[in-house]
Amino acid sequence: MAGGFLSGRSRDGLGGIALTSGVLPVQALRQLIARGALSAQPPIREDQIQPASLDLRLGPVAYRVRASFLTGQGRTVQDRLEEFTMHKVNLGDGAVLEKNCVYVIPLAERLTLPQGVTAVANAKSSSGRLDLLTRTITDGGTEFDRIPEGYHGPLYAEVCPRSFSVLVREGQRLNQIRFRQGQAVLTDAELAALHAIEPLVSGEAVISEGLGFSVDLKPAKGTLVGYRAKPHTGVVDLDRIAHYPAPDFWEELHSSDGRIILDPGAFYILVSREAVTIPPDYAAEMAPYLAMVGEFRVHYAGFFDPGFGHAAAGGAGSRGVLEVRCHEAPFVLEHGQIVGRLVYERMSERPETLYGAGIASNYQGQGLKLAKQFRSA
Repeated sequence: MAGGFLSGRSRDGLGGIALTSGVLPVQALRQLIARGALSAQPPIREDQIQPASLDLRLGPVAYRVRASFLTGQGRTVQDRLEEFTMHKVNLGDGAVLEKNCVYVIPLAERLTLPQGVTAVANAKSSSGRLDLLTRTITDGGTEFDRIPEGYHGPLYAEVCPRSFSVLVREGQRLNQIRFRQGQAVLTDAELAALHAIEPLVSGEAVISEGLGFSVDLKPAKGTLVGYRAKPHTGVVDLDRIAHYPAPDFWEELHSSDGRIILDPGAFYILVSREAVTIPPDYAAEMAPYLAMVGEFRVHYAGFFDPGFGHAAAGGAGSRGVLEVRCHEAPFVLEHGQIVGRLVYERMSERPETLYGAGIASNYQGQGLKLAKQFRSA
């Protein structure tokens, strides 16, 4: 955008560094912080900064509200909280967010976005795998998770635990935010050209409004194809890593014929048939597939950082974990069925760090895997 914060190859933006349009990398995020475009109380920690995104932290209180809402133009989240709050919960010492209840939590971070820079938020992988519906709302917002250029104000997380009640604390990170300048999404032709140079997926590439991926219901070994959340379980403390026995919370799904039937209202963890690669100069977002394919949603957590599954970051292709919730009617899901797509975007420049390369990356090289709070039987 002409005259924007990082327009073209301008050197007027992030500390004089020339950047093209695209998703902003870790070094650009540090400069946004230094310039006050990204601020927080307490200050942002270095370990919040990922190769192409920033982890957001829960503030000290949560508001139990009657219903999910969007703020609307000309109104603030605080105004809406005065309308819909049922009670306030202190997160300082930890508190339980109850299953199927909606909470709004002020985040520690706030934005002063420059012109030309927009932001998009999404749940972190572990939030999605716990079936924690986590969305970002802003003052004046008319969409979840989308923040326009020039936004100046606080950030809030709307959290609704769907399968398990969860114990959360101030400072925990349920969602993350990514920044971009201009149009960065690859067209199908550009995606096909990139795949021809550097294969993005194992097997044949199905390219249509992104890179299609399918479900694996015929594993190379055994018959375990996924997990279904049990309906009546205990509380999950998000700070307890590899603590909970998986069978206490999850039912194993086995298939001998390459198909399963999804039950309405149930939540499933499945895995893609294809191994995915995100080259260092690109990022990707998992988008739900067209509604006409079936009555299910295929993800909550959608960011794939540069280097995911890539050899430069110690990967050899990583399969995508699918967080699936079935809606109106029972639905037959079959091996190899296309269930979603990855939308690739250019980075404005190559990140100084890559996913899995010397940083704590829980899911590099993953296959079928539950959230990090669970351990195998």
